[in-house]
Amino acid sequence: MRGTEIKIRLADSKATIEFGELLGRYLTAGDVVGLIGDLGAGKTQFAKGLALGLGVSDQYHITSPTYTIINEYPGRIPLYHFDLYRIDGVSEFEDLGYEEYFNGRGVTVIEWADKMTDLLPDERIEVYIHCLEGDIRLLEIKGLGNHYKSIIDKLAYLFVSSQ
Repeated sequence: MRGTEIKIRLADSKATIEFGELLGRYLTAGDVVGLIGDLGAGKTQFAKGLALGLGVSDQYHITSPTYTIINEYPGRIPLYHFDLYRIDGVSEFEDLGYEEYFNGRGVTVIEWADKMTDLLPDERIEVYIHCLEGDIRLLEIKGLGNHYKSIIDKLAYLFVSSQ
């Protein structure tokens, strides 16, 4: 499935959080965001920003659920935060009841989403985070499906307008 794509260069982890927050403001219940990048690329920082954009209180310490696999945070829209780093296969992901989250009242963000691409909804946002020199990150953000294409178009307009 083809989609809309933007590339954004961010100076540091603070900018990564801020951009995640901007995206979070446009998401609605049932949306799915896949995060893809190397260890330490900034996936959890991006998820922290999404949480802020969804209205999750900053009293919650957003951490990568590497060992718990999923964390849930209440907000204006709840955040379901998956980390698939330690998932060994499809059956283990299925045992988590992932489909209920995808069709739930919240937004699902998945770190290491590339491990389960075949099980993700066809329509979603994919965020590829690349480490450049120092703390600089390059984000490639793809909106797959009309709903997500319109979100990416809005982000592109806002981000370019603010630069």
